[in-house]
Amino acid sequence: MSEVLYGKHSVLEALRAGRRTVHRVLIAESGRPPQSKGAKSPREGDESGAGGRHIDVEVAARSAGVPIERLPATKLDIMTRVGQHHQGVAAEVSAFKYDSLAETVERCRAAGSGALVLVLDTLQDPQNFGTLLRTSEAIGVTAVVILDRRQVEVTPAVSNASAGAVEHLRVCLANNLSRAIEDLKETGMWVYALQAEEGSQTYSQADLRGALGLVVGSEGRGVGRLVRERCDGALEIPMRGKIASLNAAVAGSVVLYEALRQRTGR
Repeated sequence: MSEVLYGKHSVLEALRAGRRTVHRVLIAESGRPPQSKGAKSPREGDESGAGGRHIDVEVAARSAGVPIERLPATKLDIMTRVGQHHQGVAAEVSAFKYDSLAETVERCRAAGSGALVLVLDTLQDPQNFGTLLRTSEAIGVTAVVILDRRQVEVTPAVSNASAGAVEHLRVCLANNLSRAIEDLKETGMWVYALQAEEGSQTYSQADLRGALGLVVGSEGRGVGRLVRERCDGALEIPMRGKIASLNAAVAGSVVLYEALRQRTGR
């Protein structure tokens, strides 16, 4: 089974990560903007010109032995189904490979006190998911755990929203989040739900060092009751304005970076 990734960063990171099979890279022939009369043509290989806008993708593809095909931009529009949002580049790749829960637990056990896991409880917005994946990769999370239903999965849209970051991440597809949390806790991990409730701690006052799991709930209902019951506690972000909460991506990113700050002492 294959799919079509789109966007320069998604394609480039898939090539760099080397975890998917990249069957071919597709570059739009009409990707160059029209030149004004008398303007100089960009030199070959000049990244500042339109002709060089995908040079790094082409170099990575050739290095990986992946064939490059050029085709009309309109055909790329049809193949990716996102209009011009493909930025003139796409790739036909194998489906994203998820880790099993057993693999994730062993990875966390091996990471010891440095383990950091993001658990997403039925998140449904691709942009929020992509943003959280990008943050997760940036701070070096051990794994991301998601539910295998009622949850947006790793699609080309999500890869694009993460700027290709997901291509470097370990993502576990679990069929029961409550059980997954229990298995993670058996490795010595403390798991917190990001949710404002009676008795919750302010995120910056909680000790986020050591093996840690952070559960971020869906955009509408937050963390589900059964999942919350398996967590060791809840963290909240103080709100001083007139709105009641931040969206899932912003809230999760804030707490993940606080965990990084505490772990690095900066």
